[in-house]
Amino acid sequence: MFHNKVVVITGGAQGIGKCIAEEFKKNNAFVCIIDKQPNDYFVGDLAEKEVLHRFVETVIADYGKVDYLINNALPLMKGIKECSYEEFNYALKVGITAPFYLTKLFLPYFAPDAAIVNISSSRDRMSQPQTESYTAAKGGIAALTHSLAVSLAGKVRVNSISPGWIDTAYTKYDGADVIQHPAGRVGNSLDIANMVLYLCSDKAGFITGENICIDGGMTKQMIYHNDYGWTLNQENN
Repeated sequence: MFHNKVVVITGGAQGIGKCIAEEFKKNNAFVCIIDKQPNDYFVGDLAEKEVLHRFVETVIADYGKVDYLINNALPLMKGIKECSYEEFNYALKVGITAPFYLTKLFLPYFAPDAAIVNISSSRDRMSQPQTESYTAAKGGIAALTHSLAVSLAGKVRVNSISPGWIDTAYTKYDGADVIQHPAGRVGNSLDIANMVLYLCSDKAGFITGENICIDGGMTKQMIYHNDYGWTLNQENN
């Protein structure tokens, strides 16, 4: 399905990004990863403008085009008590500015039927305490998605995915951890990768500007004290 397609994946050296890269490779695509962690294509910090330029130049020199851009890199997660001005802006650079700027730089090189998939989070609609930098970045990328979809209409389809609880180690859970998911389990990386490949495929040709929440129904189920095996621990409040 993706034979000779060129796929750019940010944050593709580990976790969900690595799984996405592996699934595209299984389908005979050329995968170009950028990550701060070691990988077989490009090591660099997405928060640096010069790095973004060098990465784009490398991809275009190697392949001359881009079919799919997957903005997956993980922003810094810190809360209002500890997050500095510089750290908050760093999270936004990785989570919002880099996806925007990579799209801008790749714009002349997107192939026909190109697609962008942005990885947001269910935290774009719900929060834990002390997660402001991450949550702001994820909310921003969800909004950026529909804005880009309109601006790039007829040239590139743009969608986002909001993962819920995704265990990249494929741990087996039971008890309250499972019951709070209407789907009956905690998610794993393949749950996200499968949707990424679908959104990039011709089967999703009529989908653009959408944010798809993949969380096993967790954000749809209200849980109060003593519901579904969950009990409030007053010591944590």
